[in-house]
Amino acid sequence: MEREQHPEVRTGQGVVKGRVEDGIAVFRGIPYARPPFGELRFGAPRPVRAWDGVRPALEFGPPPPQYDRMSPQAAAGRQEEAPDCLTVNVWSPALGAIGLPVMVWFHGGAYVFGRSADPVYDGARLARRDVVVVSFNYRVGMEGFGQLAGSPANRGLLDQIAALRWVRENIAAFGGEPDDVTLFGESAGAGSIAALLAMPAAEGLFHQAVAQSVPGSYFTPELASGIAEAVGARVGSAATAEALRGGEPHLLVRAADAVFAERARYADRWGTVAHTETMFSPVVDGESLPCTPWEAVAKGAARDLALMFGHNREEFRLFMAKRGEFGAVTRERAAEALRVFGPGPDGERAYREAYPGAGAEELYETVMSDWLCRVPTVQLLEAQAAAGGVAYAYELRWPAPVSGGRLGSCHGLDVPLVLGTLDAPLARQMLGDTAPEEAGALSERMQSAWVRFAGSGDPGWPGYRSAGRLTKVFDCEDALLGDPVAASRRVWEEHPFGALGPR
Repeated sequence: MEREQHPEVRTGQGVVKGRVEDGIAVFRGIPYARPPFGELRFGAPRPVRAWDGVRPALEFGPPPPQYDRMSPQAAAGRQEEAPDCLTVNVWSPALGAIGLPVMVWFHGGAYVFGRSADPVYDGARLARRDVVVVSFNYRVGMEGFGQLAGSPANRGLLDQIAALRWVRENIAAFGGEPDDVTLFGESAGAGSIAALLAMPAAEGLFHQAVAQSVPGSYFTPELASGIAEAVGARVGSAATAEALRGGEPHLLVRAADAVFAERARYADRWGTVAHTETMFSPVVDGESLPCTPWEAVAKGAARDLALMFGHNREEFRLFMAKRGEFGAVTRERAAEALRVFGPGPDGERAYREAYPGAGAEELYETVMSDWLCRVPTVQLLEAQAAAGGVAYAYELRWPAPVSGGRLGSCHGLDVPLVLGTLDAPLARQMLGDTAPEEAGALSERMQSAWVRFAGSGDPGWPGYRSAGRLTKVFDCEDALLGDPVAASRRVWEEHPFGALGPR
């Protein structure tokens, strides 16, 4: 009975003991890389040392150092509090199975926070659909994406590749098929997945990918170095791995948060980034990340992969709510946003012509949603289609029910719907204490499409082609529409997203 309730699995590093929960075997907190502290801090992830005996895998590992703006009480930062933070979690519906599809979840968090232990990321509901689900932690903020002399760039992305290598080497022991791995993730998780499409080190580690709300933020080394220098100055240090390695991580986390709070003062140096929701992003360094995802996909880097990309209709309303901007956007505020975030020198004019009847708040929301995720996502679809690859498009249009529907289909709403975690604390902020029945029905449809895609590379609707741009629209009643963001797509048609640099 003990073995049935606490199954053991032998990995390449040693035996782990999990727990059966409602028929799903769950293993939490399995290390996929050594703790990135001490001499290993700011380095590439290093392989885990093997262990003797049976290692309990019953609790999530701690998150890497961070300050969680969504849930400050969940923040972690002190080095001694986060030893084994680079860990994976596995949900398996059948440990004795052979060759189940594998779905690997990439959490979001603006590249500065996020933890696989968040209840909204629980993989049990998807696992009940006969897939093996994996989630993991990766370094964020300065630890994962700060551009430091003497340190490899994109350490957070290197962590992700290390986690995928762990999946490749070990997932068969949990019933999964290592040659049928689908990545799926949202926001910074989607941006990370897009980056992996351009990274030679990630080649062969996955076979399908779902990117939900791909952010358009990728940095040049010059911009990333300038941001790191500002953070280092806050703790009286040069922005080098050697100088920062001995300091306490939580102090660096707080320094980065303080610089973020005052980012507007750096607008003359950082440009657009000084007006955004994050100071960290993947760095197009020419080595680990040779080029942007749009360039890589356009050149055929993903031609042999099945891709599914989508966005939410009103992405930026989440941030408008947090900023208290509903009903408060002036003509001047809208004009500033159009100038900062619109494409090229005539971006403001182009938006006003594309949306002639729109007022200040609608124009503001539209350009911010477009820049944040909508257009970057569409441009990836366009690039994959033009390269002759397989792509599927979706748009979530169903409005979150809280606040009288004012949030609309905002950023992050897709996460609990796809994972089926409608009762998680983060989900309740958008769905209410009790999710309406139509949310449950929509969640069922989205889960079914995601799992079908993982198993076959086909979610159940026609592929995206530049001729018709057919897009699955998830709403109270789903529909198949052509080119649902046509006006914005045309505004940006001659302005491809690229790496952001300093002014």
